[in-house]
Amino acid sequence: MNTSKAIKKVVVIGAGIAGLSCARELQSQGILVDVFEKSRGPSGRMSTRRSEDWSADHGAQYFTARDPRFIREVKSWIQAGIASIWKPKLKVYEAKAWRQSNSLEIRYVGTPNMNSIGKHLAEKLSIQYGVTISKLERRANQWHLQSSEIGEITASYDFVVLAIPAPQASALVKDLDARAFDITHSAQMKACWTMMANFSNQTAADFDAAFINQEIISWICRNGSKPMRQGSTWTIHGSPAWSQDNVELSKEEAQDQMVKCLISLGFNCQDAEISMHRWRYASGGLENSIGFLSLADIELGLCGDWLNGGRVEGAWLSGLDLAVTLKEV
Repeated sequence: MNTSKAIKKVVVIGAGIAGLSCARELQSQGILVDVFEKSRGPSGRMSTRRSEDWSADHGAQYFTARDPRFIREVKSWIQAGIASIWKPKLKVYEAKAWRQSNSLEIRYVGTPNMNSIGKHLAEKLSIQYGVTISKLERRANQWHLQSSEIGEITASYDFVVLAIPAPQASALVKDLDARAFDITHSAQMKACWTMMANFSNQTAADFDAAFINQEIISWICRNGSKPMRQGSTWTIHGSPAWSQDNVELSKEEAQDQMVKCLISLGFNCQDAEISMHRWRYASGGLENSIGFLSLADIELGLCGDWLNGGRVEGAWLSGLDLAVTLKEV
């Protein structure tokens, strides 16, 4: 690598938790950071869907904290009022029978919505939303970017961070670097069909959330059971295996199959108000976690939960650790 050149300007592609964590740490080091995000707002899969009448966390449902650094961060979120402990009545459905969950894990949620954390992390960052980076090009030790929406990005950068799902990163690095392509290409990411539903004829359930095993549904949660939420909207996740096998179904076909499963679980779906969402890259990643990837010789880095064991904590740590590595260059 050209060690005589200090990294002064970095571009982070993706404003999910990994990208935001990385960008904040880089900015704290005095590095200029631009973030590009194809969606309309930050947070990635820590997201919330709203209609006129209801809202629901339709991506990550909660998160846990084990690493001391992340525990400290979560405490700061709680102090800022953007996160809280969630203590749901949890059940498990397995072998066609219901039982109480014995899990003692501490679960956290964003408040008043899951995307509150991403919005908080995005404060004081330079982020352009609605910009899909379609091409990376390296010329004279600088990175140049093109986007689907606005064409060539005028700025150039010393270092590129890809904080996006492995298949999207793979498309960008395919013709740039064999090492990055091999890692992104080897990640196994699975889809998730998500249903948000109001069951107008459902009697009150005796649980707030449930893990569903050996069915096409893997999780069901009453959004109003979480701190600072109201309403009776439920979020239902399809299982990773079923979702991936049926990723190309129409929303109507996926909904029909999930409704049949819900009925078998005892839900009254008559006259339910339902909205469907397909997460194409929801879970999974590398078979053996590497945390993050930093290719100093071409000044390219990768971070994300898919590199670091999944989970929100893995995403945040992946972005942080990559940024710290750049500080040490």
